Amino acid sequence: MNYAEKLIDFINKSPTAYHAVDNVRRALTERGFTELYEGESWSLAEGGRYFTIRNGTSLIAFLYSDAYTGFNIVSAHSDTPAFRVKPAEQTSGDYSKLWVERYGGAILGSWFDRPLSVAGRVILRSRRGVEGRLVNLDRDLVTIPSLAIHLNRGVNDGVKINLAKEMLPLYSLGGGKEDLRADIAEALGVDVSSILGHDLFLYNREVGRLLGRSGELLLCPRLDDLGCVYTAAEAFLSYEGGSSSMPVLAIFDNEEVGSDTKQGAASTFLYDTLTRAVADREKYLRMVDSGFMVSADNAHARHPNYPEMSDVENAPTLGGGVVIKYNANQKYATDGLSAAIFKEICARAGVPTQNYCNRADLPGGSTLGSIADTKVSLSTVDIGLPQLAMHSANETVGVADVEYMVRALSELYRASIRRQGNEVSF
Repeated sequence: MNYAEKLIDFINKSPTAYHAVDNVRRALTERGFTELYEGESWSLAEGGRYFTIRNGTSLIAFLYSDAYTGFNIVSAHSDTPAFRVKPAEQTSGDYSKLWVERYGGAILGSWFDRPLSVAGRVILRSRRGVEGRLVNLDRDLVTIPSLAIHLNRGVNDGVKINLAKEMLPLYSLGGGKEDLRADIAEALGVDVSSILGHDLFLYNREVGRLLGRSGELLLCPRLDDLGCVYTAAEAFLSYEGGSSSMPVLAIFDNEEVGSDTKQGAASTFLYDTLTRAVADREKYLRMVDSGFMVSADNAHARHPNYPEMSDVENAPTLGGGVVIKYNANQKYATDGLSAAIFKEICARAGVPTQNYCNRADLPGGSTLGSIADTKVSLSTVDIGLPQLAMHSANETVGVADVEYMVRALSELYRASIRRQGNEVSF
């Protein structure tokens, strides 16, 4: 399979952040990485390959050597806008519906009339206390039905969607309160009474596919930001050595809701991991000074039907290369130095780059780069795949850009970055 097909396969197997991180965990384990647990003592061996996971949805992996003089970090986020199932899962009557609330900034209308299902983490009673298990009710289970145009004549004139009323998924034609829990218990092979809690989400069941006249487009759910999780992991796993900087893969949860959680980019997770990997404080600070981080989160491409919504000159196109994102108010961490370093790395890899800035009179989004920098302060560039329909139930990127991203991040991991005053060598 090519990179685009592998990305589709990864996303199909990753309905939630829990599953995305677990799939990266599996890939690391298959390549000989050892899992470290934050609550246990770490003993790192020269040449060792390690990773640690926090709360099931954030992961940091690294290679260890006492000879490293810097950090090469690629970060991305595992979460995506969706709907979380409430603790009291469903209501019954003529129709049985699931109680859900919005997670992140989804385009609500894109979720209507699609095959959806439920996946996430379930907390079960165990002999020694409780344990978490992943679950995926891997079938077309629910849908959010739209209201017919005959009953809503103004639907095509713009309509405000009421989250508490209109976004409740249809689950069955009547039923008892334990129906969803019974489905979960059956999927896990446990008794319903053993389910003590859950972190469950709706997800779009539609699979990714290539389209366009020459198959140059990729339409898929959860491209923001699993497109960057996949390409970062692919580049990290392909690293074969040669850099004087420690390769680090950092995947954080909760970017879509601000990152202010114990497993988000605003947490101590990255700092805690790096300072345990480099126990000598003086050496750690020197490595941070020569460190470089790529914050990888997708960028808005110029829309074919709404070109006026983009900056006149600083708007990327699908298939045009990796996007470097700028913001004067530091919603993105890119500055002139970090952009220059990344451009040179891409040039070495034969990868084209594009620029993204918000239109000056329109506020934009933010991402994890500047947030993570408040905990580990190192030179950072914000980049991403150019995409259309960000935060829709289905999103679109260019096939060529997926390969560009893998090549660029692979070249970054091979770089030996060192800062000396105003000069950075690599």
